[in-house]
Amino acid sequence: MTAAGVTQEQVDELYKVFQKFTQSMTPHEAVKNLQLFGANDAMIRAVRERHEAESLRIRNLDEPASVHLDGRQTWYTGPDMENDRNWPALMASMKRKDFGDENVTSIDKSSTKIVALLDHPKQDRYRTRGLVVGYVQSGKTTSFTAVMAKAADKGYKLFIVLSGIHNTLRRQTQIRLVKDLVDANPGQWHQVTNEVRDFTPPPNPKAFFAAKDQHLLLVVKKNAAVLRKLRDWLASAGEYLDQCPTLIIDDEADQSTVATAKINPLLFDVLDKFPKVGYVGYTATPFANLLIDPSADADFYPRDFIVNLPKPLGYHGTEVLFGRDLLDGEDPADLPGGHDMVRLVPDEEVDDLKPRNKKEAAGFQPAITRSLQAAVEWFWLATAARRARGVGNPHSTMLVHTTTETSVHEAFKAPLEHLQQSLLERLRRTDERTLDRLRSTWERETSLVPATDLGEKKVPFETLLAHLEKVVGETRVVIDNYRSSDRLNYESGPVTAIAVGGNTLSRGLTLEGLVSSLFVRAVSAYDTLLQMGRWFGYRNGYADLPRIWMTEELGMWFSHLATVEADMRRDIDRYMHNPAETPLTFAVRLRSHPQMAITSKAKMKSAVLAHAKYGGMLVESRFFDVTERGREVLDTNARAARNLIGASQQHGVAETAPRPETALFTAVPTDDVVAFLQTYAFHERSEEGNRGRLIDYITKRARAGALNRWSVAVVGNSQATSATPSCDLGSGVTVRMVKRARLGQPSETAFDGVADIKTLSSRRDEHIDLSTDGADAGSRQRILDLRQEQRPGEGLVLIYPIEPRSDTGKGGRLPLDAPTEDVVIGIALLFPTPRPGSEDSEVEYYSADLSGVRVEEEDTSVLDYDDEAA
Repeated sequence: MTAAGVTQEQVDELYKVFQKFTQSMTPHEAVKNLQLFGANDAMIRAVRERHEAESLRIRNLDEPASVHLDGRQTWYTGPDMENDRNWPALMASMKRKDFGDENVTSIDKSSTKIVALLDHPKQDRYRTRGLVVGYVQSGKTTSFTAVMAKAADKGYKLFIVLSGIHNTLRRQTQIRLVKDLVDANPGQWHQVTNEVRDFTPPPNPKAFFAAKDQHLLLVVKKNAAVLRKLRDWLASAGEYLDQCPTLIIDDEADQSTVATAKINPLLFDVLDKFPKVGYVGYTATPFANLLIDPSADADFYPRDFIVNLPKPLGYHGTEVLFGRDLLDGEDPADLPGGHDMVRLVPDEEVDDLKPRNKKEAAGFQPAITRSLQAAVEWFWLATAARRARGVGNPHSTMLVHTTTETSVHEAFKAPLEHLQQSLLERLRRTDERTLDRLRSTWERETSLVPATDLGEKKVPFETLLAHLEKVVGETRVVIDNYRSSDRLNYESGPVTAIAVGGNTLSRGLTLEGLVSSLFVRAVSAYDTLLQMGRWFGYRNGYADLPRIWMTEELGMWFSHLATVEADMRRDIDRYMHNPAETPLTFAVRLRSHPQMAITSKAKMKSAVLAHAKYGGMLVESRFFDVTERGREVLDTNARAARNLIGASQQHGVAETAPRPETALFTAVPTDDVVAFLQTYAFHERSEEGNRGRLIDYITKRARAGALNRWSVAVVGNSQATSATPSCDLGSGVTVRMVKRARLGQPSETAFDGVADIKTLSSRRDEHIDLSTDGADAGSRQRILDLRQEQRPGEGLVLIYPIEPRSDTGKGGRLPLDAPTEDVVIGIALLFPTPRPGSEDSEVEYYSADLSGVRVEEEDTSVLDYDDEAA
């Protein structure tokens, strides 16, 4: 018996009636209608209490974590498996696709919570704004498909999915939603858009909204021409929209939705057509969304709720591939380590893989460098091994992403097809040298990432060899960009393809069975770079095989992004588990980086407190003002260098010159380095050389017992035949000046007088104060490890006296022509990695101060192109 003499059986029966009522009315109205079934006050009270308990349970689920507006009621308590149609069908489909019981349960719980945070479709008026934060390539589409299925079962009628800015992603999303929703319940759904056609206004819109027994599905690009047509079509539906509960899903909600002059206002125009509408943004990179000013009405800040999706079982993200730093308070034993799957593209190969500027792009011819050949051959080996295993995704793809220039994409096709034919011929004639080389590659790679470490079984080389010739022969080189007609299509049977492209392959689009990637497109915004990581995701049956070829700098940036992600999600969870916080007080901290911006300047709507760390970084002079106005700074920098050399000789230890035309001092006190930085001026475009942040960082580290000693080295021109003049830097240090010419500009008439020398230091200079037994120390990480062993906690200052004229005569370079008769001083600072367990002191600053960082803005050129084609 329950309270007041009401039996549990009575409550159970009445609660079923109540649930049926909520299909067509709000919970409040449903409770009132229970009186029609003879329910007395005690019974109604028991049903209301049960519903409130269920609502509270959903709202308080630990996963997914969420934060919501004060007083927001959760009405949805989960699916009704007897009467619902869309969710049961979707769940059955996921089980057939072998999602795994744990992942299906997680999707069920998270989608229930999201639907519960929407408004009840039978309320008179509402406008919900929410945000769901997932992971790159982690199944966000599955999540919002589940939300749509459950919302449809409870009375939402119109579903608009905003699917990025590219046709490829829109088409992929349309196909998936049709398979998962429409085909499962064809009588309940009507497609207003389809696989081949974006929104085209059908006649008589009132007829669509008058029909009560169908849900409407639109999958629409965030494109101005398309959105204008949608807005006008909705306007012509008139009062029929008044009773049309609508759910708008914004896939890739940080792209084009925030801070775009064309798209953002049109999205608001569309929302304004509905008295009853819920807007839910989905993204894995919520940086822009979380930086919107919450007080601004004309934007999409998630004022009603934010949900943080849990990481799915079997998902491979940034930290799996790249590793990350320890967060404050973490146990080093719990830190996930990156698997050895990243391969280095040497800096000297980059110019053969991508043009340096737009001017070069027109006639650029890429080369099959060693790295590219290694990446392609690994793709074929891994694909053959996957076929030998015979499990998992039937598709196999390689990604080549070097630039957004479409002409360069086309130029890759012939060299790649030549490489394909060359290997095919050698395999057909059983060329022993080729087979030995491939066997050696396979054995080396499978020893670096043992299959058993990731739950797989190693495939012997002879076993995969039986499949290799067929794999190479079947491979297609596909150029996929917004101008190409030959696109990736995974719907017509198994695909084996090398995909070359730019933006269409870097946002939202899933590259099925991705096992090999060559990626050298350097961009300096978190969200843009992270979204390019198409290699994240699920690798069932081949978790040991993915490999990525990229530059060392990009690898370090992705490792930093892994730390940013982990820190951000921990911060989000911290807010979400604090009942006093709401989205309107939600201010997640986003860790920053001196060489990268969090997002584009246009999206930095409010100042955000962030933290910068220099541990393990090289900070160097790259930009110099070579106009007459820059003369005073150049001369001041020269005096500062001479003063530091004098202080180093006086307070440090003069070492024997390690190479000709060099000078080295060790044990130089930090105070001398700080005094130098108080005078030496980096150009403002060298954002990582911000004087205030550098000095704050160094002094805080010194206060903590680190960075109390430095090595100071002068690096001159050691080529004995050089005619470059010498430079007297005082204190007995005279060396020949080095040459550092500037990069040419696409249009020299637009040259603003700021010379970009791109690179100042060489890797061998970074270990000038270390013992390497005469050998090159190799990668920067190896140098940092040696520094930790030999000079723990000590930094390095490299001083480069640059000849003011610096005319190297090399292609693409122009004379420096600096306005000084003395010397141009370039410097590089190499910071040691903090000791394990210590905290790298943080420097506070507002991310809006990143105005000097050159950030690749979101490429919206496709919007103009699509405007014409739409």
